[in-house]
Amino acid sequence: MKRHIEGIQTYLHSGSTDDLSNRIEVLRCVIDDILLAMIDPVERRCGYLHLYGVSQACALIALKRNENVELATMAGMLHDLYSYQAMHTEKHAKHGAILARQILEGLSITSQEETDIICSAVRHHSSKKKIHSPFDEVLKDADVLQHYLYNPMFPVMAHERERLERVLAELSIGGRRNRDDI
Repeated sequence: MKRHIEGIQTYLHSGSTDDLSNRIEVLRCVIDDILLAMIDPVERRCGYLHLYGVSQACALIALKRNENVELATMAGMLHDLYSYQAMHTEKHAKHGAILARQILEGLSITSQEETDIICSAVRHHSSKKKIHSPFDEVLKDADVLQHYLYNPMFPVMAHERERLERVLAELSIGGRRNRDDI
């Protein structure tokens, strides 16, 4: 399975997955190892879809807001990793920030300031009703957007509805949707 994923990465990026100068790919290898170790294939699929979906949404929103795209992509990959690794969500943002710091410091791919920026976003991503730093808000908005895009036929959670509407408007995504209960 890992060789298959590496082959797909090579195809998608027209480069080598062994490029250790690319911090996103270095981190992606760690994330993949954790997700591949998951026993439940449904949870593993959810982990891949959510972590990498949020990561891509982070990149898009960071581009739009002139935030650091590389760090936002990394924050998206890390934000719920604790939940998938531990298989529970209690205090997952706090525990996730601790795990993110351990991973980033262990890999030595970010400066202390970059690690702090990423870990702040991970720690605050569940506080959807509060406003934090502009970078933290990128991750919160990406998380909400990915929840919606996972299956637009699902109702939007009440505590995410207002934030989702703001993000969709910011991205000039409007018009009729599949559900009237956004």
